[in-house]
Amino acid sequence: MTDVTDVLDTRATPDLGRDGAAWWRQAAVYQIYPRSFADSGADGIGDLPGITQRVPYLSRLGVDAVWLSPFYPSALADGGYDVDDYRAVDPRLGTLEDFDELVAALHGAGIKVVVDLVPNHTSDRHVWFQEALASPKGSPARDRYVFRDGTGPDGSLPPADWTSTFGGPAWEPVGDGQWYLHYFAKEQPDLNWKNREVRDDFLTTLRFWSDRGVDGFRVDVAHGLAKNLPDALPTQAELDAHPKDGTHPLWDRDDVHEIYAEWREVFNSYDPPRTAVAEAWVEASRRARYASAEGLGQAFNFDLLEADFDAAQFGEIITFNLELAAESGSSTTWVLSNHDVVRHATRYGLPARGASTAKQGSAWLLARGAEPALDHELGLRRARAATLLQLALPGSSYLYQGEELGLHEVPDIPDEARQDPSFFRNPGVDAGRDGCRVPLPWTRDGVAFGFSAAAPFLPQPEWFGERSVEAQEDDPASTLTLYRDALALRHELQGDESLTWVTTSRSAVLAFRRSGGWLCVTNFGDRPVPLPAGEVLLSSAPLEEGALPGATTAWLREPAA
Repeated sequence: MTDVTDVLDTRATPDLGRDGAAWWRQAAVYQIYPRSFADSGADGIGDLPGITQRVPYLSRLGVDAVWLSPFYPSALADGGYDVDDYRAVDPRLGTLEDFDELVAALHGAGIKVVVDLVPNHTSDRHVWFQEALASPKGSPARDRYVFRDGTGPDGSLPPADWTSTFGGPAWEPVGDGQWYLHYFAKEQPDLNWKNREVRDDFLTTLRFWSDRGVDGFRVDVAHGLAKNLPDALPTQAELDAHPKDGTHPLWDRDDVHEIYAEWREVFNSYDPPRTAVAEAWVEASRRARYASAEGLGQAFNFDLLEADFDAAQFGEIITFNLELAAESGSSTTWVLSNHDVVRHATRYGLPARGASTAKQGSAWLLARGAEPALDHELGLRRARAATLLQLALPGSSYLYQGEELGLHEVPDIPDEARQDPSFFRNPGVDAGRDGCRVPLPWTRDGVAFGFSAAAPFLPQPEWFGERSVEAQEDDPASTLTLYRDALALRHELQGDESLTWVTTSRSAVLAFRRSGGWLCVTNFGDRPVPLPAGEVLLSSAPLEEGALPGATTAWLREPAA
């Protein structure tokens, strides 16, 4: 690797610093699933005061922002993404005063606050939906949602044969010949975003949280709000075959951006402007509009999350998404794990997915972790290498709670303890997402490994103790130490949003240069490779006589010219 030469230089708007209006452009954002982070109330469920107590941990970790998954009142039909009230806190998790104290503590530690917003649907316990059920067909209350007459002589058949994302029918009867649309669980009725009252209420919600100091929003199912349903509804097969060109009846319609233009006016009325990131599962070519300065400002790029641990795949994905971000004027986002997928330490220890379109790790989850065989050590080694590469990239890095501990997915949760609706609605097909939502281990032992004084709402495996914060706290070789060192060094090294690829003579090696004269080199192969000249600043695994081992990333400072 001595013949390094520049082959690509992708540039975007320079970063304005951690405290400037563009703090989000290259931020490290830590996702907290509140019910699984820390419990202060001894009931086995994480809460807001528990997070506040752990702010020193987050500060030492070195993240720039915290993203809070839903903490609103909810029956937990979908882990909190079924929201009863968008401007309140679930009493099991705390109060609005607790929220204010958490924001103050995070801001006091220099950490921004991003909250989850779920605008595609409410819960079926929301006051609006309860009013809709009590109101007649054609009423203003029902117009806030998507109601349709059933088919058949008495309306006893659904309006269409659509399938819910969680399995089963997407239409639910209400007993008077009408049905409502729920593209997720039946407890999550879809809102009608053509209704002005719906639009205005969410503008109020944006202001409510922004006024309480929230710095940004993560927008759930951002591509699903605008819908245009004809009188004669298409079949599921017709929906599946519909062009992905902005005219789909349900997904990624061009007119959804009219909604976000209104949101942008609200964001820009604050100083500094509030930020937002779209969860939009759309064609890559259509992602830029969600990330535009006239819209939400940033959109998730899940491409690395779906890739194998492979140099060619990573290189293509990185190049493509940096070019896409440059076109939109936004910065891109990098994600390896979150609350919806198998943890990357586990994915990388399973056989590569290759050309399969199956969700990575799905077969292993269905087999309760019995097969295919999981190589725990290799999976963690690759995960550490991938994370160090991720943190070297220009753009925002989104980290999921527990990955800094090197946690693996928990596959063998007893059926009676499971929470995820996808497990119950798709038996034998989908094992659900509970395995990445198991409460964090803070101590080596105890009834809940320091998470709570009571048994946790999802059971923790015995091996959690050896991966706990306490077990890793003072270990210089631990994954927790690697994350802390990488995030601290990232702040020191971070420059403009440029990346320059560096050629190597080995197809399994990926290398790039960042402004300021430092390199990131990742060996995706199995055998050690020589490193270019320079001072090694950090590596995801120990070097072998100066060479970079397989499944390892190193950051190097280049020699002065």
